Amino acid sequence: MFSPQGPSLRELCVQAFSSVERGYDLLAPKFDHTPFRTPEPILAATTQALSKLGPFRDGLDVCCGTGAGMPVLQRLCRGQITGIDFSAGMLAQARSAHPDATWVRADVRAMPFAGAFDLAVSFGALGHFLPAERPALFEGVYRALRPGGLFAFPIGASPPRTSVSHWATLGFDLAMRARNTVWRPPFVMYYRTSPLPAVHDDLTAAGFTPTTVDLTALGRHRGGDPRCRLVLARRPADS
Repeated sequence: MFSPQGPSLRELCVQAFSSVERGYDLLAPKFDHTPFRTPEPILAATTQALSKLGPFRDGLDVCCGTGAGMPVLQRLCRGQITGIDFSAGMLAQARSAHPDATWVRADVRAMPFAGAFDLAVSFGALGHFLPAERPALFEGVYRALRPGGLFAFPIGASPPRTSVSHWATLGFDLAMRARNTVWRPPFVMYYRTSPLPAVHDDLTAAGFTPTTVDLTALGRHRGGDPRCRLVLARRPADS
C-alpha cells in the first residue's frame, strides 16, 4: 500500500489494532515509505526558519521515529544530536540511517534528561498524546533544555470547514475514538486534539515563552491562513 515498498493493507490493519508502541515496532521497516513520515518540505521549512535563530550546540529530536528529523539537527547543531522514542523498532531504523547520533529508548512523558540540550524539535508527534498528557511532555522537554534553550515543532492550521482535509481529519479522529472505545490496548493518534491555543497554554504553564512563525513556503489555505506554523517555545535564560 502507498508504494511497492510500503506496508500492505493487512499490515496496516494489524498495526491499527495494536498498541502504539507495538504498532510502530511492526511498521518501522516500511514506515519511511508511507505518507506518515514527515514530508521533506516541512523539514526544509523548519530548518530554514531555525537557521535564523542558531547556531545551536546540542540537539534533541523528541519522538524521533525513524530519524527523519535528524538532518534538521545535523544542519543546525554543532555538538551532539540525540533522538528519543519508545519504539525499539523505529529506533533500530533510525540508528541504521544515522549511526553517528545518540539514540535513547524512553517514554517522553518521563524525559530522562536535565539541562542537556540547546534545541529540541519534534515532528508529527503531538497527535499521540491526549490533552491531559501534554503537560508532562512539555515539562519534560523544558527540563531537558538548558536555560535559554528552544523547543520547536511545526503544527498544522485547522483547514476550512469546506475543505476535504477538514472532513478527512474529522472522520479519522471519530474512527479512532470508536476503535479505542471498543478495543484494547488503545492506539492514540488524533489530528484534532492539539489546537494551537491549547498547545500555547500548556507550553506557558510548563514555563516556556511560546511564539509562532508562519511557514509560508508550505502555502496557505483558501482563506489566507498559513497551512503550517512553527511553534517556538523558549526556556527563559534566567530559569
